[in-house]
Amino acid sequence: MIDWRARICAASVLALALAVAHGQVLAGDTPARSINKQAAVEYLFPEQVAIPAGKASTVVLHFRIAPGLHINSHVPKDDYLIPTALSIPAGSGVRLEQAIYPAGTDFVLPIDPKTKLNVYTGEFTIEAHMVATAGDHLVEAKLRFQACDQDACMPPKTITAAIDVIGN
Repeated sequence: MIDWRARICAASVLALALAVAHGQVLAGDTPARSINKQAAVEYLFPEQVAIPAGKASTVVLHFRIAPGLHINSHVPKDDYLIPTALSIPAGSGVRLEQAIYPAGTDFVLPIDPKTKLNVYTGEFTIEAHMVATAGDHLVEAKLRFQACDQDACMPPKTITAAIDVIGN
């Protein structure tokens, strides 16, 4: 005669053990996941600027790239590489007339020493020439980039650089 209670109990213990083991595997993966979720590029400042209304004014935007990563410059050496690009959405009360990017530095991939990339690392600035209408405008400027380490690249990403622009 089959003891169904014993089988159900054994199955329950097995299911619980698998659930605990599965939870431990996921918990073990947490540090690697947090590294991947670390911001590759962070907008630093300014948070607020006052510029003359109707006149092109330069606002210097500061960014930081996470250690161990680089992003392509605004003029990457190959067409298939994603350039870094700053934009300001239409209808924000502020127009981006021009963005002046820093010169990138040459970066050689260890796996292909013949290939040189033009990249940004560490902290960098972009001079944004903006024209604002009169008033207070919360501008959500966008920085599009592709971050890579020495071995692989992440998918392209866009971050928001929130700036309170006051047109006087």
